[in-house]
Amino acid sequence: MRPRLRSDRLSPLLATAAVSALTVGCSAPSESGPQAENSSPTHQRLAGPTQALPGDRPTIGLNPDWGVETLEQFATTTGVTPGAAVSFIHMPFSETDAENVRDAADQVAGMGGVLMLTLEPHEGLEAVTEESIAELIDLLVEVNDAEVPVMLRFAHEMNGSWYPWGMQPEAYIDAFREVAAAVREQTTGTEMIWAPNYGGGYPFVGGQYAPEPGTTDFELLDTDGDGELTQLDDPYDPFYPGDDVVDWVGMSLYHWGDSHPWGSNDLPEPEKFSEQLRGTYSGLAGDESMLPDFYELYAANRDKPLAIPETAAFVTADADPDLALEIKRQWWQQIFAEDLRSEFPQLRLINWFNWDKHEPEVDGLVRWSVSTDQDIADAFREDLPEWVAEAHDVNRAG
Repeated sequence: MRPRLRSDRLSPLLATAAVSALTVGCSAPSESGPQAENSSPTHQRLAGPTQALPGDRPTIGLNPDWGVETLEQFATTTGVTPGAAVSFIHMPFSETDAENVRDAADQVAGMGGVLMLTLEPHEGLEAVTEESIAELIDLLVEVNDAEVPVMLRFAHEMNGSWYPWGMQPEAYIDAFREVAAAVREQTTGTEMIWAPNYGGGYPFVGGQYAPEPGTTDFELLDTDGDGELTQLDDPYDPFYPGDDVVDWVGMSLYHWGDSHPWGSNDLPEPEKFSEQLRGTYSGLAGDESMLPDFYELYAANRDKPLAIPETAAFVTADADPDLALEIKRQWWQQIFAEDLRSEFPQLRLINWFNWDKHEPEVDGLVRWSVSTDQDIADAFREDLPEWVAEAHDVNRAG
């Protein structure tokens, strides 16, 4: 499930994805992806996600509510084939978890896409053991052997205070590197994605897993050395595991509204999506942004492909239908904007969080989906730019 917002300036993080198509092997491998020399001697390396996703445009993927809608049903409703889909799994995981991943992989294979597997160690980072890693590798090998590329999002939003793996930079980096080493050595089509939460609201004071002053974690996160954790501390760098083990970088980006407390149905400000990526978004509340330029520092400068694993726009269940449509439309139009492709050439994947679910932050049902209301689904289809529609047509024809 998605992370919980714990700060009065926290900018949402929940969703994933919906739309474009993907043809395995259609683009040249990125230098940041797993290289042939890292292949296991017992496996021939499959085209991984970096090679599988088109290099000339972002792919639109989906974070589906698997119990409500199949990928094929989404494609029928919206007219668009998702190029990627997200599945969540605990670590260690149960056989039921594994079966759910297999089912998701089957659907992804049927659409010719990539599976983004989000690994959640809810028992804490100490649950990342040799045994749990070995079980994970067995499952990844099985999925890759079925010719499904996997993006492994390990312990996402680790810079937040709402997860048991959060705000523990040293232990997180050790665990990430251990998992990445096994993935590179033993799988054939899996790549690692490092994906913190958008830093608005950092250090997310009051969360269950916020570090105590005087601890090693607190000192590591106090990047300006003033003895406090504040907005002036870097929300990303203490958690970065290293260029040698990161294939993709990513960030959860949402439109929850313009200010805390959340709950009102607000139109997204112009350029909000791109400003959040650049760290320049301040919002209608007038707060000055002090965030690093995530895109420049982690994607462009490091030559890493960028994914947005989760995005959507906040609309309550009782919102006026015309307003609900306009909020979502203004958000997806930012994501589909032609100039976004030229401004962010490393951006390769955007996932829409396609759930309607109860959110504790507002104690009510939030309709994040673009497919559960046919009027919104029709508008979504109408607004698709040519580069998405063409990708869809190619995928279907193939």
